[in-house]
Amino acid sequence: MDNNEGRARRLLVIFNPTAGNRAQRRLAEWQGCLERLGAAVSLCETKAPRHAEALARAANPALVDAVVAAGGDGTINEVLNGLADSSLPLGMLPLGTANVLAGEIGLPSGPMDVARILAFAQARPVWPGEAWAEGAASGQRFLIMAGIGFDADVVERLDLPLKRRLAKLGLGKLAYVASIIGRLRDYRPCSYRAELDGVAVDGASLVAAKAHFYGGRFVLAPAARLDEPAFHVVLFGRAGRGAALGYMAAMAAGMLPRCSSVRIVAARQVRLREPPGAAVQIDGDIHLRLPVTLRIAATPLQLIQPPL
Repeated sequence: MDNNEGRARRLLVIFNPTAGNRAQRRLAEWQGCLERLGAAVSLCETKAPRHAEALARAANPALVDAVVAAGGDGTINEVLNGLADSSLPLGMLPLGTANVLAGEIGLPSGPMDVARILAFAQARPVWPGEAWAEGAASGQRFLIMAGIGFDADVVERLDLPLKRRLAKLGLGKLAYVASIIGRLRDYRPCSYRAELDGVAVDGASLVAAKAHFYGGRFVLAPAARLDEPAFHVVLFGRAGRGAALGYMAAMAAGMLPRCSSVRIVAARQVRLREPPGAAVQIDGDIHLRLPVTLRIAATPLQLIQPPL
């Protein structure tokens, strides 16, 4: 989807103000660049969890050309879900701790470069995943990953007030480090059972990836692509503190796919069944508990991206 005849877009920017003063200064710089390019910017601040989703859902295609999520991956996920039934494309101004999705599409760091992409660049189709709880009327969309096991435990036990305080100093990742240390200290082995396109699998942890990056610029699933209507499911076979440390070290070194106890399998549907009640992390937040079914969305999302 191309922008209409070179005219700068009319943008609804949904901003998470909990990111702190540093993020607000960056947002103001981006907004100034957008306005210099001729883009009309309407700024809405979120007031509570899921407010970004409601704001995106209410966006009127007659009044705006795109919805921009200004925040971290959690804010982007909310806006993504708000646009599930909309024709409006999604753009992003990365203000979060990891900004995995911004790295995935190669969004540049310069404020004018980002502004020019949002104002004029092509929106191309990508295929979100959807996580469905049993009996639910709708699914929770995601563009990065859904996971159970060790990484879901880390997210579930994250100290959110600490993360917010550290994020204001640009040190939000330290909150994840603290949670990882706590999970290693209190490690309790647990195994999952799942089905990938009807084939039963089990192990210690599982991540269904839509993006190939994880936790920033660490490569989790090298072949995963947003524009491919499939998951790349990373299966971790070993449990225990030593195994968890080994997997993290291998990912940091770019060697995870070479681990003998790691398998990566392409699938369009993933049924997560056991252990019942286990947390499922979706794009870095806990949204659901098992049993859950993951599948590719029936329709793509238009995502504003840098030129190919």
